[in-house]
Amino acid sequence: MAMIATRSLSGSSQSPRSPSAQPSLSVSVTDPVKLGNGVQAYISYRVITKTNLPEYQGSEKIVIRRYSDFVWLRDRLFEKYKGIFIPPLPEKSAVEKFRFSAEFIEMRRQGLDVFVNRIALHPELQKSDDLRIFLQADEETMERARSQDIGIFKKKPADLMQIFKDVQSKVSDVVLGKEKPVEESNPAYEKLKHYIFELENHLGEAQKHAFRLVKRHRELGQSLADFGKAVKLLSASEQKTLGKAFSDLGTKAEMLSAKLQKEAHNLLMNFEEPLKDYVRAVQSIKATMVERANAFRQQCELAETIKLKEINLDKLMLMRSEKVGEAEIEYKELKVEGEEATRRFETIVHRMNEEIIHFQEQKTLDLGLAFHEFAKGQAQLANEVADAWRSLLPKLEACSSTHT
Repeated sequence: MAMIATRSLSGSSQSPRSPSAQPSLSVSVTDPVKLGNGVQAYISYRVITKTNLPEYQGSEKIVIRRYSDFVWLRDRLFEKYKGIFIPPLPEKSAVEKFRFSAEFIEMRRQGLDVFVNRIALHPELQKSDDLRIFLQADEETMERARSQDIGIFKKKPADLMQIFKDVQSKVSDVVLGKEKPVEESNPAYEKLKHYIFELENHLGEAQKHAFRLVKRHRELGQSLADFGKAVKLLSASEQKTLGKAFSDLGTKAEMLSAKLQKEAHNLLMNFEEPLKDYVRAVQSIKATMVERANAFRQQCELAETIKLKEINLDKLMLMRSEKVGEAEIEYKELKVEGEEATRRFETIVHRMNEEIIHFQEQKTLDLGLAFHEFAKGQAQLANEVADAWRSLLPKLEACSSTHT
């Protein structure tokens, strides 16, 4: 998911507004700019939309958005599209000093770009009114839309974070069977839940070690840079031949330091971050599982209530009670509510069945590419390191033979 660059709904190269052009919706998140000062500082982004869809205003639109706007879109979609795995957002930096580092800003920009394009490419989510507002509305209209939100959307960011923590705790109880008032009895779904929990654990482990690899490359790069400087200083106090060899050694060490730092950055962006992104994607799936469990529970509880109301209605009819009319109305209303609850649950199940197939297909592509790029980068780095050190051997051997 994080690595795929496809952005349009088709491969058409026709003009966006051409009558014969295939449906197309592509989005670019670009030009991060820091605005404000101190605790009020934030990053804004240019969001550029190109489309030929008739429900959009023109073939190209540029708006300015900030991270909280992306959060708004994610939350709206999660509330409205039960059963769909809403794409995850890149995380906020928990460490203040990293919030505005160039590397973190670029990493988040790429993550936001992936997030909104996943939505734009999704056959249902791309039709969302909230997506159109996000991609087209001016800042005043966007603010007005946010102010009209109710329920979860009225809460402060800190409250929202607690809600999502509660969801994570609750989903663990639901999936592991600790919370059992009413629970689905579906072997295929039980297998899926087990798979999702195992996948989260394994992805988390892989991401943790990818983080260590990035750190190791950076530390080794810094050590080589420090070593290179030290050897260059040493070369100044040595004789001409040995001094030149030491100077070349220091230069090579500094050159390799730069290569290691570059590879560390590539590992972060193209290996660790995609793994972290899939950890977040699995958490989104788990949140959808909570919604499914709630829908199933509501359906079952209503079915039980309807049965009790039906029994009560039969008793009242046998007794020719004056309350029969009122009981009939209540029973019919509950029947309608129960049918709607069943439809909601069935919709969630249908959507999840389709979503998990797409998720697994995309995961295979994305993680396959990430691991391929990792192996290729490591092989190239190893060759460059070996070539660099090997090139020094003749000079160093000449120095050692001269002094033996």
